[in-house]
Amino acid sequence: MCGITGFVDLARAQPAAGLECTVKAMADSLQHRGPDEGGVWVDEAAGVALGHRRLSIVDLSAAGRQPMASASGRFIVSYNGEIYNAGDIRNELGGDKNRWRGHSDTEVLTEAIAAWGLETAIGKCIGMFAIAVFDRKTRTLSLVRDRLGKKPLYWTRQGSLLLFGSELRALRAHPQFKGEVDRDNLVAYVRRGNYQGSATVYSGVHQLEPGHILTLSADGAITDTPYWSLETEIRRVRANPFRGSPDDAVNALSDLLTDAVRRRMVADVPVGAFLSGGYDSSTVVALMQAVSPRPVRSFSIGFSEAGYNEAPFAKDVARHLNTDHTEFMVTPQETRDVIPRLPDIYDEPFADSSQIPTFLVSKLAREQVTVALSGDGGDEFFAGYNRYALGERILRRMAMLPPGVRETLARSLTAGRPETWDRLARVIPAKLRPPYFGDKLHKLAGAITEDETGVYRRLTSQWHDPSGIVIGGTEKLWPRADDGIADLLPGNIERMQYYDAIGYLPGDILTKVDRASMAVSLEARAPLLDHRVAEFAWSLPLDLKIRNGQAKWILRQVLYRHVPRALVDRPKAGFSIPVGAWLRHELRDWAEDLLDEKKLREAGYFDPAPIRQLWAQHLKGERNGQYALWAILMFEAWRRRHLVAV
Repeated sequence: MCGITGFVDLARAQPAAGLECTVKAMADSLQHRGPDEGGVWVDEAAGVALGHRRLSIVDLSAAGRQPMASASGRFIVSYNGEIYNAGDIRNELGGDKNRWRGHSDTEVLTEAIAAWGLETAIGKCIGMFAIAVFDRKTRTLSLVRDRLGKKPLYWTRQGSLLLFGSELRALRAHPQFKGEVDRDNLVAYVRRGNYQGSATVYSGVHQLEPGHILTLSADGAITDTPYWSLETEIRRVRANPFRGSPDDAVNALSDLLTDAVRRRMVADVPVGAFLSGGYDSSTVVALMQAVSPRPVRSFSIGFSEAGYNEAPFAKDVARHLNTDHTEFMVTPQETRDVIPRLPDIYDEPFADSSQIPTFLVSKLAREQVTVALSGDGGDEFFAGYNRYALGERILRRMAMLPPGVRETLARSLTAGRPETWDRLARVIPAKLRPPYFGDKLHKLAGAITEDETGVYRRLTSQWHDPSGIVIGGTEKLWPRADDGIADLLPGNIERMQYYDAIGYLPGDILTKVDRASMAVSLEARAPLLDHRVAEFAWSLPLDLKIRNGQAKWILRQVLYRHVPRALVDRPKAGFSIPVGAWLRHELRDWAEDLLDEKKLREAGYFDPAPIRQLWAQHLKGERNGQYALWAILMFEAWRRRHLVAV
């Protein structure tokens, strides 16, 4: 795991010393991603500068240093990630074993590109990666991102410059970088709490999308093309779906996951795993323990607040599997102490509050290991999110009502304020009454008049009218009803899975884990995000993922072979903290400052009125505004840190 950065100056006006100085500053901004050493490579005649920060994982010697030149000298590679089948590719390349300088996957990748060409080489790779490749013969720079978006890669074209880097901070380190907040993208951020697709906080600055190759030719022309897409792969596997029995499917998945786990345990440094006690992380740890000759190191954190502590479940699983388990009980103050660091840890506005415990468990693991395996990907590929069943119920029941009846029902539900419904609901026994009853009724009212994509949009929104919050911003609705996916995936649940896999997964889950783990120089690997697992999961019928009302059915069957059901079967819980309560008490002054009406108005990004109204209602307990408010708070905290000094 590393940090990469660089630029091409098409004006070719800088001497080599200037190129080196600039790209070194860009690379050094990523030192947390690669604390072991740094390297640069420049070509004055081509105006190219590549930078690298190294976190040594495989081949700790000088033979693994980057940027790395191919044996022929033609290709220069700066690369972040891991190629888990590097040994297989090395054998396929063949040749005298003495030709190899070391045993790093970087060298294998570089020589594969030299032998087969970039796209063919990438097509053979199983792994996570963000890669910059400069072809000295054609003076072409190519940027590559892995299939599912595990590793980040940002780029921008500004005048004669093309800049790129693992994080936005590397681009900002270039003296000619210009960054202006993109208000349309800000609308999308306010809705979802993260940046998805190619969007970033800055106008003209892009994320390279998962499965894409961007190429800058010597004449300055840019092409951005996919080498892999989930839609294409779904069409391919649906043409030849899995046809075996349920037992055959469980066996096949078990074998595939075991291989994915085994490959991700290869390292020249200590390896461990995050363990929450849920299905995904427990499956990964169980398979690790099954193939390991010694107890696997597992890590979990716990909280003193009732309803937020899953540490006992993780401990039970660890005890059964006989792992070398480390548990740390985090105090509320230790958790809150992370909050001022979030603008630097995440480097862009990011509003999933589970970012805080993710950072804390990464910090805990880094005290003993350099690599940690995680269970990310299980919900998206095996239909685990609660919103899938909820969305399906809403759509099925609303389909039974004529549009006019639905609209009348929606108007009736929103005729009373949320707090009015809360008062009326007091006739329901407390143990049967949902919290924020009125707030939930209003959300339901908004959903029942929507189409399928609108329901998904509602279920994944922080603010339901973000264009009314952002001054000067226009929303580009996504997903759209006419995006062509309905024909491929006519079922509502599978369509939501697809949208999550291409949007929420890379935009939220993978961003969260990458920034949190890299902030402490920890490499996080996710076996369930092996692209072979994704393709296999999409070849299965839905009833092997949701069976008799049980989500993740097939993944559970794999886990049950290693862990008794009684240890893991319980209602799904997120990796969360009591942010809502903290905003009313311990974090109130911090939030009040960031949500100050005068300061919001002076900054000019948000209309203060709806924000202040929600803040007041949240403080009174009339509405649960924690998710919507957290999105505003994280943007404002980032803005003050990176745009202005307040």
